[in-house]
Amino acid sequence: MEKIRKGDSIVVIAGKDVGKKGEVTRVIPEKSRVVVKGINMVKKAEKKSKERPNGGFLEIEAGINRSNVMVNCPKCNKGVRVGILVNEKGERTRVCKKCNHKFD
Repeated sequence: MEKIRKGDSIVVIAGKDVGKKGEVTRVIPEKSRVVVKGINMVKKAEKKSKERPNGGFLEIEAGINRSNVMVNCPKCNKGVRVGILVNEKGERTRVCKKCNHKFD
């Protein structure tokens, strides 16, 4: 089970965007990266095409290593570690390690 999922609110703890908050738009588990809305913006050159007759540069969100982000707990209102709680039926839920708030 991944501890960071699409739609989670996160806080960046390392890199050029330290302290910024955002929402996960995509998770890439093979590369251990997450793409976050408005975080780690990079410029990409775009060739001329019918849609863009002049070409130019696009600003897009690049992936950031998941070790550089923490899930933002709405109860604690800060970045927290996430634990996994297994109930009697074997169902797994993600919980905040500080306040035991359930994310799922």
